[in-house]
This record gives sequence, structure tokens and C-alpha cells, in this order.
Amino acid sequence: MRLIHTAIPDLLIIEPKVFGDDRGFFFESFNRRRFAELTGRDVDFVQDNHSRSAQNVLRGLHYQVQHPQAKLVRVVQGAVLDVVVDIRKDSPAFGRHVAVELSDENKLMMWIPEGFAHGFLALTETADFLYKTTDYWFPEHERCIRWDDPALAIDWKLQAAPMVSGKDAQGKSLTEAELFA
Repeated sequence: MRLIHTAIPDLLIIEPKVFGDDRGFFFESFNRRRFAELTGRDVDFVQDNHSRSAQNVLRGLHYQVQHPQAKLVRVVQGAVLDVVVDIRKDSPAFGRHVAVELSDENKLMMWIPEGFAHGFLALTETADFLYKTTDYWFPEHERCIRWDDPALAIDWKLQAAPMVSGKDAQGKSLTEAELFA
């Protein structure tokens, strides 16, 4: 397992060591001790989530204002454009984002600490997305920033108008959103 640093220092891409041959492959997707060595964070994941999205479904940008969740995310089938926005008011990277393709082919994972809004666009016919979280989902504390907020200038590489939920369509702009201190 190795770290790939992004333009936002706390946001990390994790590349697992994959052992493969003509029978298939094996890799360790999480090892608490190795994760702590690489990231400096000894995390306690309390919830695993699995979502399936059809092509061109866009989910996000989600976060929780209380009970913030750090996430370790990956794709086990298909591909997504994974987008993470720094919404920590005091961060030098406030308002900046990182976009990375995660897929079953590249097996990359993204470590998303607390204080970031997260979303993704399904790039393939279907995409199965897994994420481990450090806190539980509290719907009353969940917030959403608009995926198309001009202030964020995210290039989603859209081929057509995305399919978004009603909740995501009602997301707020970064300037209107409730943020982290």
C-alpha cells in the first residue's frame, strides 16, 4: 500500500499492492496498523456503505455539520469521478477540490478526512461504490453543496445533464452553506 499526495495535503489517494495472475487478484483493502503508519491517523470505522449508481448519476456534494465523517472510499465495479471539496473555513485550501477517477481497474482508494464535502459521478453503465465512515449517518446533520456551484468550478467531464436526487438539486452554494470552523 502506498500514498499518493494530492493538491490538498490532508486528502490522500491510497494505492494498494495488488497480487494478480491468470487466476485473478488479491489485495488488502484495509489494514488498520498500516493505514495509521501511512496517514498518521488511527481510525475506528463504524459504518460500511455500498451504493450502486447508473451511468451519469451524480451524488453529492455531501457532508455532516455535526458528527462529521471521515471516509475511505473505493469502487469495486465500474468507474466514478470522485470529487472532494475542502470546506474547512480556516484551511488554506478552503473551497478547492480534487477530482480523481476511481475504478475497479485502478483499485485506487481516497482518504477523505472530516471537513470535506464529497460527491461522485458514475462513468460506467453501473458503478458500485464502497465507503467506510468514522461516524454514523445522521440525516438531521447532513448538508449538501450544489454540485454545479460556479464558485467551485468543478469539471465533472459531463457528456449529458447528470441525474441528481431532489435533495442534491436543492443543495446550497458554498457561500450559503453551513461550514466547518
